[in-house]
Amino acid sequence: MKNFILPISAVVVLTLATVSIVRTQPSRTLSEPPIAPPRATFAERVVAVGLIEASSENISLSAHLPGVVEKVLVTVGQDVRAGEPLVKLDTRALAAQLAERRSDLVTRQAGVTTANANARTARATLADVQRNLRIAEAVADPRSISVEELSRRRSAVEIAEANVFAADAQIAAAQAGVAAAEAAIGAVETELARSTILAPIDGRILQLRIRPGEFAPAGVTAQAWLMLGAVDPLHVRVDVDEHEAWRVKPSAGAVAQVRGNANLSTPLRFVRFEPYVVPKTSLTGASNERVDTRVMQAIYRIERVDLPLFVGQQMDVFIDAGGLQTAMHNQQGQP
Repeated sequence: MKNFILPISAVVVLTLATVSIVRTQPSRTLSEPPIAPPRATFAERVVAVGLIEASSENISLSAHLPGVVEKVLVTVGQDVRAGEPLVKLDTRALAAQLAERRSDLVTRQAGVTTANANARTARATLADVQRNLRIAEAVADPRSISVEELSRRRSAVEIAEANVFAADAQIAAAQAGVAAAEAAIGAVETELARSTILAPIDGRILQLRIRPGEFAPAGVTAQAWLMLGAVDPLHVRVDVDEHEAWRVKPSAGAVAQVRGNANLSTPLRFVRFEPYVVPKTSLTGASNERVDTRVMQAIYRIERVDLPLFVGQQMDVFIDAGGLQTAMHNQQGQP
């Protein structure tokens, strides 16, 4: 029996170890992923990422003039019409300039009235001296009037004519001053009109990042503080890698799926290609996140209007390339 103790013990230990290993193995059960992955219905396809945008493209509005915001007349998500005021800047300084320009216009208009009165006086004086000269020249007996008197009357006519010419010049100068004052008023009124930002198109306020009392800079800013776009319909801008751009044709079908829920999908209708191939930009919004790949951008229209989509949202896009592959194989098989 002593010869069998060691083998029996080894068998028992091995059995216990095997049972322990089997019992400690985790149970593996097949489970479905919590989120359905994107699914393509095309056998031959081009896969790309799209970014939803307004059909008018996203319009970043800015102020013509720098200034403090007095009123914000819209809210985010509000639909506006073309020409509707959106934001009004503080215009008190411009209003004071306008009052000053109007006062200057009144002064210059009074100057025109004065110049006209001076011109009438000068013409009356000219008529009087011309009449006196004609009387002197009409005397039959030259001895009745001296040469000196006749010369004096002729000089008076010349002086009166010069005064009329000067009065006419004063009228022209005064009228030019009035025109300049009116132009100055028009310039201030234009600045007043530019102090109110108007909607350039019919659309929806997509982003509003400014409040009354804040300073609105003029021109392009690093981050738009007022964004507008036409959202009926929505478009999706699809970035297709340049090495697959040749496979995308305008007539090919395309489908877009919402990220996070592949069951929410919509057919796409081709709108246009962007003719310039650009460096690929990561869709995080940072302008410095780039890779070496260049992409061809294709614009598609989203056909379904009942999906909960938002401008700036990413979508998985599948473009049918089956017809193109079949045509290429047929061409290669021809003699």
